Amino acid sequence: QVQLVESGGGSVQTGGSLRLSCLASRTTYGHCMAWFRQLPGKERGGVAVIWTSNGGTKYDESVSGRFIISQDDAKKTLYLDMDGLKPEDTAMYYCAASEFQPGPCDFATPFPSWGQGTQVTVSS
Repeated sequence: QVQLVESGGGSVQTGGSLRLSCLASRTTYGHCMAWFRQLPGKERGGVAVIWTSNGGTKYDESVSGRFIISQDDAKKTLYLDMDGLKPEDTAMYYCAASEFQPGPCDFATPFPSWGQGTQVTVSS
């Protein structure tokens, strides 16, 4: 498994922006990397996922057009750029990594490695 450490969470007002980062302990090339979030009182759900082999991405429809997932393998870092933040985006955000993945990724791909989470709070 790979160790993951998130950073970049914080408190912003509606319409604001944040960039989350996830530093991995080793290269994750060829793996699926994803951001999940857990809203208060809800189960954890997928936000965005990227297949690091070709940069292919998928997004939950609630964030499509507002969030962008990217990765810099040289820096061993996954990013989530969040624009147009809404109060309903308030959640704990988690970074996750799969094992080596020979094909495209989605939220159902097994993710055995998880970070500790970073809190995002959006006020109205």
